[in-house]
Amino acid sequence: MGGIKEYVNGKVSANREQIEYHVAKILELIGEDTSREGLLETPARVTRMYEEIFGGYSIDPREALGVTFDESHEELVIVKDIVYYSQCEHHMAPFFGKVHIGYVPSGHIAGLSKLARLVEAVSRRLQVQERITAQIADIMVEVLGPHGVMVVVEGEHLCMCSRGVKKPGSKTVTMATRGSFREDASARAEFLALIKE
Repeated sequence: MGGIKEYVNGKVSANREQIEYHVAKILELIGEDTSREGLLETPARVTRMYEEIFGGYSIDPREALGVTFDESHEELVIVKDIVYYSQCEHHMAPFFGKVHIGYVPSGHIAGLSKLARLVEAVSRRLQVQERITAQIADIMVEVLGPHGVMVVVEGEHLCMCSRGVKKPGSKTVTMATRGSFREDASARAEFLALIKE
């Protein structure tokens, strides 16, 4: 994840043997031969992957924002195009895209990289896009107490692209507004214009 601290799911590590056993059983139940060369290490690889993609369970997302700083800046701050990867809780299929976060500080700011860490902590678990969007906004409000927060999340969902209706390339966009962004249409319009640039 290029510069972003990797969270590792300790429960997966602690239950490695059981998870590998069950992955092997699932492979057998779908008709695979788990003794063939290409699948010999698959249960172990899947378990290692679970440690990473479900690493968000190992941290309270509020802690991802880390130390905040007292700062008198009270104008719009935007961090856009934060790439995320998550797993749909309905099908355990991947979805991924970009998160755009804007906030108007009220005396406290977070390091810019901490916003990317917050996205990681929230998205690296079984999720739905709507909840990711709301959780990021709510945690920003809780930890930083800004005048306003706006979060836009774009996502491509493999559960929709590769199965079911099979509509590859379709994107879902969700939005959460808090404080001044909820009350002020011009502030929302400014944020949306800036993330499109």
